[in-house]
Amino acid sequence: MMHFWALTSKGIEEVLASELTSLGATVVKTGLGVVQFTSELDNAWRICLWSRLATRILREIDRFDINEQSDVYDVANRIDWTEQMQLKQRFAIDCVGKHPTIDNTQFGAMRLKDAIADQFRAKTGHRPDVDKDEPHVRFQLRLERQMFVFLRDFSGPSLHQRGYRKEKGEAPLKEHLAAALLVRSGWDKASPLVDPFCGSGTLVIEAALLARNLAPGLKRPRFAFEADADFDQAKYQQLRGEALGARRAMPEHCQLFGFDLDASQVQKAKQNAERAGVADLVQFAQGDATTLTKPATQTPGVVITNPPYGERLGDLPGLLPVYAAFSLQLKQHFANWRLAIITSNADLLRSLKLSRFKSYKFSNGPLDCEFTLFELTEQQVQITSKTPSLFFAESESFANRLRKNAKQLEKWVKREQICCYRLYDADIPEYNVAVDWYDGEVVIHEYAPPAKVDAQQAQKRLFDIVNLVPQVLGIKPEQQVLKVREKQKGKEQYQALDKVGVYKEVTEYGAKFLVNLRDYLDTGLFLDHRTTRRAIQQQAKDKSFLNLFAYTGSASVHAALGGARNVTTVDMSNTYLDWAKRNFAVNNLAGKQYQFVQANVLEFLQNCHNQFDFIFCDPPTFSNSKRMENTWDVQRDHVELLRLIGKVLAPGGKLIFSNNKRKFKLDTEALAAQGWQIKDISKQSLPEDFARNPHIHVCFELWKSN
Repeated sequence: MMHFWALTSKGIEEVLASELTSLGATVVKTGLGVVQFTSELDNAWRICLWSRLATRILREIDRFDINEQSDVYDVANRIDWTEQMQLKQRFAIDCVGKHPTIDNTQFGAMRLKDAIADQFRAKTGHRPDVDKDEPHVRFQLRLERQMFVFLRDFSGPSLHQRGYRKEKGEAPLKEHLAAALLVRSGWDKASPLVDPFCGSGTLVIEAALLARNLAPGLKRPRFAFEADADFDQAKYQQLRGEALGARRAMPEHCQLFGFDLDASQVQKAKQNAERAGVADLVQFAQGDATTLTKPATQTPGVVITNPPYGERLGDLPGLLPVYAAFSLQLKQHFANWRLAIITSNADLLRSLKLSRFKSYKFSNGPLDCEFTLFELTEQQVQITSKTPSLFFAESESFANRLRKNAKQLEKWVKREQICCYRLYDADIPEYNVAVDWYDGEVVIHEYAPPAKVDAQQAQKRLFDIVNLVPQVLGIKPEQQVLKVREKQKGKEQYQALDKVGVYKEVTEYGAKFLVNLRDYLDTGLFLDHRTTRRAIQQQAKDKSFLNLFAYTGSASVHAALGGARNVTTVDMSNTYLDWAKRNFAVNNLAGKQYQFVQANVLEFLQNCHNQFDFIFCDPPTFSNSKRMENTWDVQRDHVELLRLIGKVLAPGGKLIFSNNKRKFKLDTEALAAQGWQIKDISKQSLPEDFARNPHIHVCFELWKSN
């Protein structure tokens, strides 16, 4: 009996242990992503042929008890490496785990490599070559708590590579994970199975291999153990013959279907099935999960799928209607079937509005996912006339308000010649979102619900919102973007999401701007300051203009278009300054009179020796950026900021100062002592689309008294 380690993905360990037991191994220990077992050598060859759930089999060479001072080089020299490989063979080293004497796994691998090479040189006068890409032999060092374990790759390249999948989808399941999902789904290998988001067909193909009892390793060109000194070719060929003879006919009711909206994906699935030798056992066709109907069978089966997850926050609005419509089809056509679905997004699962039966945790590549089972019983799939749309009853009030607001703003929008504006801002407290229109696309900002509001209820209402907005505004679901706007601090304030890099050109009072609806929590254009920007354009002619905390430079663009003599744009972020430069470029604004300064605003003001006729300052509420020595709080620090601004404001000049802190109080007494005259223009600065939210920002005009 020899000791082996079977590696797999997180979440598969338990079913892998059961599989190994069924293949004649004795399971010794199960850990995260690994199952240790003992087996006769020839049975280990058989396991490599038959395992659907392991990614790699390692053969243990030896293990040694260690202490905190143990060195890999010294411990490794207790093994005779000339028995493990030949001088002419190239080798590679993997190292996993932690130990006090090893800074990182690369260092551990290097120490083992040196021990092997030095031992060969001492015994033969020569060192074997290292080849990380195509070695003849691969060793692994595992750093356990009180032990160094030395292993040799027994199976070779990952066992999930069955050899049939040349064509992959955008987000393919690895074959071993697909097999694990099939096992966990409870599918009996004899009933119908449907994958409505089949992609390159992995789940359906793995189901066919299971149903016909086809050994997944038969198509591999070779295993690593075939290069071992104790390999028995005749015995191995006998095992292959037994595997070939184990194939069985498809059960009578075992019909396997895969559908995908993308015709090119369906073609890839068909090609993969052909290479796997199961093309005659499966049916792939182009189909929409939102119009899915049951195959022509009376036998209940399993709907199992790996649908789009919406890994980006902005993808969710486009997917929620898909999941809701998919759920409706299941309820209408798949009574008494089972649904098995893997996703990394719990919100999407909730949008199915089904009661789960069981769930498991798995890793799909870098994503932690939940594999959830639903029994589609008669009670579960019941749809009454009261809930045909799956919406909350009161959601119609949200739809009506959104429709009414859009109608009321229609004439104003045309008159103002703008294409970006706010349609809805938590008008109905239960529907606590803002809805902004960006020239044919919509951004939905979800405000964090108050603690007294049930989080699940708020989530369900959000699903209603993203389903209703496209219907009311006549757009496609993918033309809306969802953003969670919570109270944020510091570096989180303009936090970047997963980057897509798609910019959209919009217009405002003759100015052009690039907005990014998907990559940041803010789009690059603060809509509530639109009126202020227009005022800047109207008042900037022949003036020296300074824009502080400039963000993407929209106020600077308006000043330049208004004929400012020169414009200086200051922000601490190079990302936003580059964005500001692009905004200038789309407006054909270029020249030395336009300066862009990357700097901490307070430091810039302290060191500035120029004077400006017109200054706009719209600071963040709070910041603790890494580029700042201290934190910034607009309530606490605005007096000092305005003192510094006063030093660079030319005689007779004007400052427009605004911010979005709720309940902000200007320290008029301290500012009067600095010689400032103040006019509150908050009400006048509010555009019509923000009039229902008078606390969205404060805005003041300030100038120095003579």
